[in-house]
Amino acid sequence: MSEQMVAVAGGVIGGALFLIFIGIAIYLLWKTLCLSPAYEELFNSVTPRHSDATINDLTSIQQTSGPHPNNSSRTKSVPFIIPPKFLGQNWVDVKNGERIQEDCEPYVAPEFLPRSSFYSLAGSFAVGSINPDLYKFPEDGSEADFPEGNIGRLWFAVEYEQEAERLLVALVKARNLCFPSESCNPFVKIFLLPDERRYLQSKIKRKTLNPQFDEHFLFQVSSKTLNQRTLKFSVYHVDKLKKHHLLGQVLFPLKNEMPTGESKVVIWRDLEAENLEPPSEYGDVQFSLSYNDYLGRLTVVVLRAKGLQVHEDRGSVYVKVSLMNHNKFIKCKKTAAVLGTTSPVYNETFSFKVDQAELDTASLSLLLLQNMEGDKSHLLGRVVVGPFMYTRGRELEHWNEMLNKPKELVKRWHVLSSSST
Repeated sequence: MSEQMVAVAGGVIGGALFLIFIGIAIYLLWKTLCLSPAYEELFNSVTPRHSDATINDLTSIQQTSGPHPNNSSRTKSVPFIIPPKFLGQNWVDVKNGERIQEDCEPYVAPEFLPRSSFYSLAGSFAVGSINPDLYKFPEDGSEADFPEGNIGRLWFAVEYEQEAERLLVALVKARNLCFPSESCNPFVKIFLLPDERRYLQSKIKRKTLNPQFDEHFLFQVSSKTLNQRTLKFSVYHVDKLKKHHLLGQVLFPLKNEMPTGESKVVIWRDLEAENLEPPSEYGDVQFSLSYNDYLGRLTVVVLRAKGLQVHEDRGSVYVKVSLMNHNKFIKCKKTAAVLGTTSPVYNETFSFKVDQAELDTASLSLLLLQNMEGDKSHLLGRVVVGPFMYTRGRELEHWNEMLNKPKELVKRWHVLSSSST
């Protein structure tokens, strides 16, 4: 009985071993027949059996290039294998594991990007790139609505840190720059007037009329003089000979209300062409006029002056705007005084109540005055604009253009005279 049981057990064990042996043999045979064509080992001395053109190209590249003289043993020991998922793709000039990336494939940015250079200029610094998420952009279609004759538009933001007495300027972008061709290489110089000798400069953008800057700049300025300073943005094009050509400029007086809060408000201003005419004998003043016939309101925006014959040992300069009717004084308003410059910037707006029937007899007188010791003022220049009864030339043209373009600001330069009458 025991011998029968041993015989049965031996038969079962033998059958099991036989089945295992058969399974291993079948697996090895399947692996040899089905999996071997899926991978191709490419050695210098072996011609591949795969008929795919891309694999043949790879083989010819390796055969013509040959192994590296210093690493021949390592090249032979590590074969170059094409996995199945890459078969049928266009591999161009494959060497050392590199290939040309297709445009449709995603681009992975490097972890560390180069930062803008940091440099100092007498209390002024370029402090690198800005984070657009920290800024609140105006939703007014300002990138599409350009008036006729527009030569460009500039976006920027300004912030003043009271405790550190630092002025932070964010230069964002420019659009619609006026240049004969697309090969414009724009950049921006930033001045803190009245100092026009020193400035900070943005990076040059190549071949674009719509540059994106996203740069930060820092000026060290006292809070006591902040309201008398003006930011000047000058946009230039640099040609192949590295000559600079002015495309336009923006003046931003810092006495204007500056935004506060966590989100910095981005401001935009249209570029103005440089006035290439030399200053007149007593200087020139620029201002805008507008008349609202519905409200009966006459608006004057005193912008700036240039070439004033100021006395260095005397006080600051201001503008006195007077409304006259039949040469009789009606009302006057004054700008803030600007210290220590022959080209002050004001950007102040004044409004007067004037009925439409009075426009033929009303006039505006602008006096530029410099403070002296005590309560006295020294007259630097004067200009009067109004109807034909009082004015001629540019002053009359300015007045008539204002009447022909109601509710629209009309801006012009005017020559100052020394007459006080």
